[in-house]
Amino acid sequence: MTSLQRPGVKNKAAYGHVDLPLLLVLIVLAAFGLIMVFSASWDFSQAVYKSPSWIFLKQVFFLSMGVALAYVLSRIDYHIFRERKVLLVIMGVTVFLLITVLFVREVRLGAVRTLFQGSFQPSELAKIVTILYLSAWLFTKRETLHDINLGLIPLALILGFISGLIYLQPDLSATATIIILGGVLFFLAGGDLRQIVFLVLIVIATGWIVVQFSPTGRDRLASYLSGLSDPMQSSYHVRRSLEAIVNGGWFGAGIGRARTKLTGLPVPPTDSIFAVIAEELGMFGAIGLVVLFGLFIWRGLRISYKAPDMLGTLLGAGLTIWIGMEAFMNMAVIVGLFPFAGNALPFISAGGSNLIASLAAVGILMNIARQGNGKPQTQTNDDERRSFSATVDMRRRNGRRSVSRPGRS
Repeated sequence: MTSLQRPGVKNKAAYGHVDLPLLLVLIVLAAFGLIMVFSASWDFSQAVYKSPSWIFLKQVFFLSMGVALAYVLSRIDYHIFRERKVLLVIMGVTVFLLITVLFVREVRLGAVRTLFQGSFQPSELAKIVTILYLSAWLFTKRETLHDINLGLIPLALILGFISGLIYLQPDLSATATIIILGGVLFFLAGGDLRQIVFLVLIVIATGWIVVQFSPTGRDRLASYLSGLSDPMQSSYHVRRSLEAIVNGGWFGAGIGRARTKLTGLPVPPTDSIFAVIAEELGMFGAIGLVVLFGLFIWRGLRISYKAPDMLGTLLGAGLTIWIGMEAFMNMAVIVGLFPFAGNALPFISAGGSNLIASLAAVGILMNIARQGNGKPQTQTNDDERRSFSATVDMRRRNGRRSVSRPGRS
């Protein structure tokens, strides 16, 4: 499909080849996730739900829903997200759900983040919707991004509104994730380098202010800084996670034989599941999982690079970086290398919202791959590709120059 073709129109390219490497990595991650969710949750599930398989069965249900959604999105032309009506509908629904959370006020673990008795977390939907919305918005505004009044300021307003609703829950990690993704997409779309530096400075200053006025943020930062100098001064969560990693050694205690999950490791099926993996499968198992996510990121960025137009490039890169960043943050928190954040481990942690959103992202990546594999480039797409490559290349090789936007001669 060319970039000039009407969005949403079916074509042969949209039903082309499946990206087999990405599919294989996804199957391994999903299957491994089910095994580890059952291993990490049976005791917790028995204590809370009076059934050792309750959490596991819910995870199977969510996985089935996510796979079905991924299949549908892999068959729907991703250019449909360029349609203004589609974007406004999905963004409007997301904003409505984020506001509803604040009024319904289902308090769980000291925060109001969920709906329907904890089964749905709108902030996870907000992450993927923000990527879709910003990718399409930046694609249409790519010729005017150098103008701060038409580029950076509207971007800041969009990010500020969405992240502000999430911060009120409060969910600091999701807030930070959305802001970082917005900055990354602005860079990839060809935003002026000076504006990007200014945006980074504003984000750092805002983050410092948020930490100063947020008791949760202050506590997390203080325990993180203490843990860097002495792991025994880390938060209880990190100390128990490190204990699990030490117990696992290089080869692990075996699946289902971890002790820490039975003696107080916080939420082992969700936030702490990487610690359970490290204890049961050892360092080799933990490193193997890191390698799998590395392969996922490599394949996603490869699909992004081979996308038939810049919209596909922005979507593919944004979705891949989001999932990779979620995985990195979760694993880094467990070993004390990052301040505590409530990010799920994609495809692995128990929970439906993140799993379904992550699988939806894979479905869109698959659709981009279908249209990018061996597809001849049109003149318009060639111009976008050269401009995008020039932006990245100039910033990598010559820090004194930048190409401020796609299309500049």
